[in-house]
Amino acid sequence: MAEFGTVGRKSKGKRLLHNILTSWEIYVLLLPTLVYYIIFAYLPMYGIRIAFTDFNPILGIEGSPWVGLKHFKRFLESPFFWQVIRNTLRISIYSIAASFPLAIILALILNYQRNMAFKRIVQTISYAPHFISTVVMVGMLQIFCSYDGGLFNIVREMLGAEPINFFGVAALFDHLYVWSGVWQGLGWSAIIYISALSSISPELHEAAIVDGANIWKRIWYIDLPGIAPTVITMFILNSGSVLSVGFEKIYLMQNAQNSTVSEVISTYVYKQGLLKTQYSYSAAVGLFNSVVNFVVLLIVNTIANKINDTSLF
Repeated sequence: MAEFGTVGRKSKGKRLLHNILTSWEIYVLLLPTLVYYIIFAYLPMYGIRIAFTDFNPILGIEGSPWVGLKHFKRFLESPFFWQVIRNTLRISIYSIAASFPLAIILALILNYQRNMAFKRIVQTISYAPHFISTVVMVGMLQIFCSYDGGLFNIVREMLGAEPINFFGVAALFDHLYVWSGVWQGLGWSAIIYISALSSISPELHEAAIVDGANIWKRIWYIDLPGIAPTVITMFILNSGSVLSVGFEKIYLMQNAQNSTVSEVISTYVYKQGLLKTQYSYSAAVGLFNSVVNFVVLLIVNTIANKINDTSLF
């Protein structure tokens, strides 16, 4: 059995070498990407060690004393633990629930639009916000929500309501964050579904029309099953980042009045690591975040594979 296994490994090695030699041009094209990930993704993993040490910049990673799981325990016992976890999950799940189905709906609407000029205009308008930087977008949001002369407060006054400080009301933070994100990313997110819809055979729709199927039935029985693998794949990817709410936008929208609902893992790590110079502690929190995301990704991927035989790996 051992000899058979050795022979099998040698045979696979020969096949791999043969594939590389016969298709070397493809591997040369792959090389820059491979080097990029080695330098910027895999080599920095060595720095994860500081999460298990009391890191001292003078002593370096190797010279800093090893403390094991001390900083992970500290985070789990911290009074801020449940606050940042709860805020991160709430905002992330809200964002996925709002943006994920709307991107599919927009793709379906554009797919059935026969006026090409109108379709191009809608696509351009919906894609454009994606290219606005986060800083500019938050600045625009602050202008719209301004207490004095902001668009939203002007509308409120026209309707007979009193103006409010939107960024100062903690209960409104989630809605401002999520729906501004939907506005900015909806058109861009729909691109992949539009591409998936375009790959569905027109003959299926022609046969359905002959059989008397209306648009709703064609969507339900042709389009949605046709893009189901893409939808599931995107859902798995989104689920894998459930604890990775973007830092820049949250931090720019954050203030003392809404900090109780806006403090998420990414901003907490920044404040603990860079502002308070607790490098080991912040590294431990960041590693905890990554491990939880990875576990969630594995769980969702396994469930999707069992239910619909579609998965990332």
